[in-house]
Amino acid sequence: MAFTTNATIASFGGKLLKLTHAAKSTNCDMNLNLYLPPGSNSGKKIPVLFYLSGLTCTGDNCAEKGFFQHKASEKGIAVVYPDTSPRGLKIEGEDDAYDFGSGAGFYIDATKEPWSKGYNMYTYITSELPQALFSSFEQLDKERVSITGHSMGGHGALTLYLKNPTLYKSCSAFAPIANPINAPWGQKAFSGYFGENNTSKWKEHDATELIKSYKGTPKILIDVGTGDNFYKQKQLLPENFMAAAKEAGVDGCVKLRMQDDYDHSYYFMASFADEHVEFAAKALGV
Repeated sequence: MAFTTNATIASFGGKLLKLTHAAKSTNCDMNLNLYLPPGSNSGKKIPVLFYLSGLTCTGDNCAEKGFFQHKASEKGIAVVYPDTSPRGLKIEGEDDAYDFGSGAGFYIDATKEPWSKGYNMYTYITSELPQALFSSFEQLDKERVSITGHSMGGHGALTLYLKNPTLYKSCSAFAPIANPINAPWGQKAFSGYFGENNTSKWKEHDATELIKSYKGTPKILIDVGTGDNFYKQKQLLPENFMAAAKEAGVDGCVKLRMQDDYDHSYYFMASFADEHVEFAAKALGV
């Protein structure tokens, strides 16, 4: 699947490519950013870190404000910044709210019409996009991939990692929606995409539920700011995730760091971006 390169931007010694491609799973053209570190054309395979953005965001926000390229450049890691939903499907109501529809795909495959016609971000992120990238950019190492994300994207990173233990070497998250079935954001999204009564499907995309039955030794790092208003409003619920990890006997493999005074913004993320890339780098063997 061919990509169109709309721009090439120098960043921390490497190149940030602004790409577009036609995606079958989302039934539309999808935009994304791909950061290639210095030396990406040396013939050596480059490990990959997928970054999933939060509500209202596109692939541009973190590429411009998250400073992931700084440490990725040093470690020789490529970073993929996908969009957060399909765009322009002309579904009634898709642009009516910041927390549902456009910019709010929640990294699930919708089962409820009309959303099922394109809101298939789970398939897009775990299957279609990586297949397209690895076939188009041969320097990317499909055997060494990690995942991270922020807020809704933190939810996505955790659930995709826990549901696909062979796809990703590690997972980290900034202020994730860690227990969406018990949070207003998650309840609204899952009701709309799956149906109000399809609670078994809800649980399939809830990190707190998934960690309870996880087999293996997870590698997970989570940062949450104590000054985060969404944390205070019980949208994130990281304690529920940690309690479930403890119940499953894997809490020793999950590190939750409560960062004093930090909020939900990119100031928070940029402050700890280097550490999250370092965490991924260790798992990726670089």
